[in-house]
Amino acid sequence: MKTDSIFYRLFQTFPSTFFELINLQASEANAYNFASVELKQTAFRIYGVFLPVADTSSQPIYFVEVQFQKDNEFYARLFSEVFLYLRLYAPTTDWRAVVIFPRRSLEPTQVQPYRVLLESQLVTRLYLNELGEVTEHSLGVGIIKLVVVNKKQTPLLAKNLITKTRSELSDKALQEKVLDLIETIVVYKLPRISRQELIKMFGLGDFDIKTTRLYEELKQETTLEVVMRQLRRRIGNLSQQLQDSISQLSIEQLENLAEALLDFSTEEDLVAWLQDNLTQA
Repeated sequence: MKTDSIFYRLFQTFPSTFFELINLQASEANAYNFASVELKQTAFRIYGVFLPVADTSSQPIYFVEVQFQKDNEFYARLFSEVFLYLRLYAPTTDWRAVVIFPRRSLEPTQVQPYRVLLESQLVTRLYLNELGEVTEHSLGVGIIKLVVVNKKQTPLLAKNLITKTRSELSDKALQEKVLDLIETIVVYKLPRISRQELIKMFGLGDFDIKTTRLYEELKQETTLEVVMRQLRRRIGNLSQQLQDSISQLSIEQLENLAEALLDFSTEEDLVAWLQDNLTQA
């Protein structure tokens, strides 16, 4: 799973989650903007930085790193990035570093050069499999837990989070973003999950299915399958090149092709239609 992008999306969509993770009030997020920062003229990029907004400059800067692989040089890189940021941007406020591991076993063990920093209040180390009861109460932290629970627990937790999202988030745009994030995590963790299972998990019969990205993807996939089947019946097996071209069509183009193919009798008819419509697109 691309955990960096998952956590970046989560903290952008739900910044209060970060502050709940470090045992602060969710409202602290109102004083910050979250961003990824590239350190100029170096190969370093800090995964995420919570920067205080202009009128709350007394708040500390939070550097966030998510580490889901074993890397003995992780702390060397982390503190190099932090201090390079301080040198380049010269902030006048305090700073904190928050490191997120899925479990303790992935944390480097040779930490002597960084021991003073790690044992200070400047650094917080979090282990997602040790979050405890906070995941039962916080929607955002529950989504983080979804990343690390085993595959057997994933469907039930995802369904609970979906229910929680719909009941707690009145903002429809935010609700859709959070549901999309949950869906992304589920599909990454359960790549063999069927469309029927996803529909059941997301309770698509209980709300307007046409408002979801999942609906659009399922609709396009279903339409593509139907069009391919109809084409094979009309003109026989298709070359891989033609199949690839058809799979790139939009849902609207696929629906147009479904109507047009009724007049096809040879593969040349399909090729001509694709040339005309792809050129127009």
